[in-house]
Amino acid sequence: MSSEDETPWQPSIGDLGRPLSDTVFVVIDLETSGGSPFAGAGITEIGAVKVCGGQVIGEFQSLVNPGTPIPDYITDLTGISFAMLQGSPSIESILPMLFEFLGSPQANILVAHNASFDIGFLKAAASQHSYKWPRFKVFDTVALARAILSKDDVPDCKLSTLSAFFKAETSPNHRALDDARATVDVLHGIFERFGSLDIRTVEDVIAFTNRVSRKGLR
Repeated sequence: MSSEDETPWQPSIGDLGRPLSDTVFVVIDLETSGGSPFAGAGITEIGAVKVCGGQVIGEFQSLVNPGTPIPDYITDLTGISFAMLQGSPSIESILPMLFEFLGSPQANILVAHNASFDIGFLKAAASQHSYKWPRFKVFDTVALARAILSKDDVPDCKLSTLSAFFKAETSPNHRALDDARATVDVLHGIFERFGSLDIRTVEDVIAFTNRVSRKGLR
């Protein structure tokens, strides 16, 4: 939650008090061929889960052909090889379908674990193919976890650590849809913690995470 296009934002009167239970969250995860879209890396897989009121209301998954070779260390990490991606759609052809799934930036909130990575790749892909990136509000589960958990709870805020802590039904495995599903369970676990502090709206979450100092988790 670091860029001005994401969060925090100044809510209007009409935005005040959006209950978390009534808000649609789209949890997204990417696999890529490297660490930066500005160093030639591309998206190799997209997974997204749409939830509202604690219930899954839709899922999106696709392999993506980045048009470039996949480094061996990426294949070792994700299991995704260049051969697997032959015949898969390009990111340019997937973006319209993905934007349709993400829905309205006025109504829905994007969620990702280490959101600057995933959203950064998506913004770069949109820009490269002349799509205007919708001004979605973004929740980063790393930042949310740091605001509500201490070192006594978890030693770090890796997705694998948080998934184990919150007893996620899906274990993260560096595949996009499974990691998105695991992030959903982490998000809901964090929201349960927020509820114990009477943090029940989108605005409550933002105000709380903005004022609580980070606790040194990594």
